[in-house]
Amino acid sequence: MWPGRPAAFALAATDDPLFTQRLSIAGNPRGCWIVLRYRGHAVPRPLRPLVRLVRTDGRSEEFVLPGPVLGAAFWLGYLPADLAEICLATDPRSGFVLERVGLRGHADVFAECLWKRPLRLVPALYTSLRRDERRFRDILRGACGVTPMHRYARWTLDRMRTETDPATDWPVALILPARRADMLLVMETVRSLEAQSHSAWTLAIAWDQHGADLTPADSRVTQVAWSETATLRDRAPDATAVGMMLPGERLTVDALSLLVGALAGPDAPEMVYGDEVVIAASPLPRFKPDWSPDLALVTAYQGAPTLHAGALLSHLAALPLGRLEGCRTRFALAAATTVQSARVAHVPRVLALVPPPPADAAIDHADALGRHCVATGSLARVRTEIAGFDLLWPLPQPAPLVSVVIPSRNRLDLIRQSSDGVLNGTAYPAIELVIVDNGSTDADVLQYYGTLRRDPRVRILSWPAPFDFSAMTNAGVAAATGRVVVLLNNDIAILHEDWLEALVRQACRPEVGAVGAKLLYADGTLQHAGVVVGLGGRAGHILRRRPAESPGHLGQMRVAHEVSAVTAACLAVEKHKFDAVGGLDAQAFPIDFNDVDFCLRLNAAGYKTLWTPRAVVAHRESTSRGPSVGPARLRFEREADRFVARWRDTIRHDPFYHPALSLTTFGEDLE
Repeated sequence: MWPGRPAAFALAATDDPLFTQRLSIAGNPRGCWIVLRYRGHAVPRPLRPLVRLVRTDGRSEEFVLPGPVLGAAFWLGYLPADLAEICLATDPRSGFVLERVGLRGHADVFAECLWKRPLRLVPALYTSLRRDERRFRDILRGACGVTPMHRYARWTLDRMRTETDPATDWPVALILPARRADMLLVMETVRSLEAQSHSAWTLAIAWDQHGADLTPADSRVTQVAWSETATLRDRAPDATAVGMMLPGERLTVDALSLLVGALAGPDAPEMVYGDEVVIAASPLPRFKPDWSPDLALVTAYQGAPTLHAGALLSHLAALPLGRLEGCRTRFALAAATTVQSARVAHVPRVLALVPPPPADAAIDHADALGRHCVATGSLARVRTEIAGFDLLWPLPQPAPLVSVVIPSRNRLDLIRQSSDGVLNGTAYPAIELVIVDNGSTDADVLQYYGTLRRDPRVRILSWPAPFDFSAMTNAGVAAATGRVVVLLNNDIAILHEDWLEALVRQACRPEVGAVGAKLLYADGTLQHAGVVVGLGGRAGHILRRRPAESPGHLGQMRVAHEVSAVTAACLAVEKHKFDAVGGLDAQAFPIDFNDVDFCLRLNAAGYKTLWTPRAVVAHRESTSRGPSVGPARLRFEREADRFVARWRDTIRHDPFYHPALSLTTFGEDLE
């Protein structure tokens, strides 16, 4: 991002409990662009900074800034012509420091847009001429303030900072399984440890039977023969924290300091992990979510660097090391099935450089997962696919009754398509269809309802009041008799007969609340692959308009995994969980944000939200639906304001979306 010309600035305290600082800039610039550069410490579960721009008429708008995940970050924003005040909200734990303020004119930003994304220049100019400030701003921010993932190396240049102060003297023991062919890679790993700011570490290099000897000058490095019957405790009897590394992995100089600092923090986690970068011609970051057990079970995404402590370490320390191949993966799986979610911390900062995974890494993980399931009996069935692996959770027997609730009004083409797909295009054996009709007047629709009523599986409720999606859905669920309810839009088309079983398998898990499906537009591109809270400033669908088979960051779009929310266009939940949180909030969110709010309330009640790629349906009508305008837009903004006020902390840190990733675009870009 072009930094702009520097401007003198000052920060002053305010009386606002959230926006605690007011930013003053020399010359009181208006109608131009601003670039903020700031830094902050690495802390688990960080809250992104917020900027509030207040206008002279009292209206204000909040913007969520990127997290300083490499130590520093930049934000490009637009200062409106009627700006009255700029205020900042920062995470008090992060040590936020505003380093620089830069100012840019329109011509400068247009020039950067032309250089980076020339195809966006025309719509930017068009919206500027139309005085559509929101669209003008968002187009240029997306063009100039966002960096594609493949340009990560360039993105890091002005953002990298190092924290070198050791947080504690906790002893850390690291184990490194290695073969003779790994000698040079092992030496790289040792050198990175010798440079650590945290000095209380030991490394046990465990060579296989054809191993080799190093002559390390550092007494903290020892060498032993690999033994399948040995345990972590045998290799690290006195350590407070233990981790496992692989040959060629290199830790950043502050890695152990930050990891141990997190373990010694007030929440007393038993496992902590950081992010990593795959070393290649074009370095590829692996920005990880906060703890996501379902994703960990099928990908062991924790990777490097990870440390274990406390009760979790006591459990892992008693397990035999087993075969050298896949050793770390087996322990990662054991940790994932043992540790309590509240005892895991993620430090969202790149702390390791790792070699590219071997070509057979997926096979090794599948083997480790299979062995773990056989050994523990904790996971019911494993299925391995070329595209990745996923756990098939058992379907209760007999299959529970599922009530599919569809709000609708007129539009025979839509309600016939969705109803026929549920009743005749679905293999699931126990279905109840509940249609909540909002005063249909179309004679063909009413005739179709007459046909449907002859099917004992169908119930049609009348809702003559004004359209209220939340209230209609709640009425349909109240009338439903199934153990599981599926909220379904009337513009959904069923593509595969196994869609419902895939949802029910997940929804019947005791710890799971809402389960969402993979929704496709009519052109086959992604419409829904999970909701990121904070995307677009409120909430949005990740990877919208991308190819249907996009793997997603860390390959997570290939497997079922935790997300913060899913869309109610196709959402499954057990009825008692729906009732436990009061269903959709019809008072605050009659039309929009009701599904995201519902999922977040389920999450707050202790249930997790899942998205699964195994349930695939088409969302036909939404591909041609335009944006809300006029009174509908005003209503949308009111509901959006309520959503922000209720869920501001989640907007500032969606636990399943890394704070380095952009909230401006709908892809997994860097910001």
